[in-house]
Amino acid sequence: MNPITFTPLYKTRVWGGRSLETIYGRQLPDDQPYGEAWEIVDREDDQSVVASGPFEGKSLHELWTSHREEVFGKVPDAPRFPILIKILDCRDDLSIQVHPPVHLADSLNGEPKTEMWFIADATPDASLYIGFKEGVTRESFEQSINEGTVAEAVHKIVPKAGESIFIPSGRCHAIGGGNLIFEIQQNSDTTYRVFDWNRMGLDGKPRQLHVEESLASIDFNDFEPGMDTPEGNTLAKCDYFHTERFELAPGEGIGNAGADRFSLIAVVSGCLTAGGESYQPGQFVLLPPGSQDLSAGEKSAVLRITIP
Repeated sequence: MNPITFTPLYKTRVWGGRSLETIYGRQLPDDQPYGEAWEIVDREDDQSVVASGPFEGKSLHELWTSHREEVFGKVPDAPRFPILIKILDCRDDLSIQVHPPVHLADSLNGEPKTEMWFIADATPDASLYIGFKEGVTRESFEQSINEGTVAEAVHKIVPKAGESIFIPSGRCHAIGGGNLIFEIQQNSDTTYRVFDWNRMGLDGKPRQLHVEESLASIDFNDFEPGMDTPEGNTLAKCDYFHTERFELAPGEGIGNAGADRFSLIAVVSGCLTAGGESYQPGQFVLLPPGSQDLSAGEKSAVLRITIP
């Protein structure tokens, strides 16, 4: 089978911008600030749709339910495609937030969500807020919420393009302005906001906070983590996804990790080609089992994402 690509879904966000247009040459729907491009998604209200080829117009859910072995190979059974992939254009700080862990999600009426971030681009003043400064306790954090000083409690780090970090459910976090990020996550859309920088949303009203749910979910023993160190090609590996990074020389190829499983390939830089088609930075390509390898038309960096 040929590689499969999908049409992105674009989401306006108060913290978003136009980098999808200026960096990746995307045609955005209007002049609003766009913070998210949902590249691979199978949810009831949001569906990736095949852009071209024999499956053109079919949703990811249709492929998963009606063409599973043909498109995905021998994969674990699940009602929906198990991961969700986004590009995040963060021109302003996102809310300080947390995703519920597996053992609490149902009781909080949410879905568990573990994710990872790959920093595709970062301005010199870009930052991430991950975990807490040493000495912060649940009690002192609650006080900082009441006083509007949460930024003084969370741990701030400076990322660089090409770095990555794993965000398990329960980790307090926020993406700072100036980051362009590939986010690979469980198929979940549950986020509990604990602090939103005392700002208004796009509708001129404060965005909803979820303080009680956040406090129940947060790991208060998560102090001052740093960016991750790759293990060989592996950036992140967990029960939900495995993300690898490869540097390809001109003419070098990349294919599936195993003959009987699909892979998702993300172009970070350079250009990949297959079957007369070319794939540019910011594009995500699904390789069904038996697909021909993608070939680097020039020096290229790519991510390969698989499920266990």
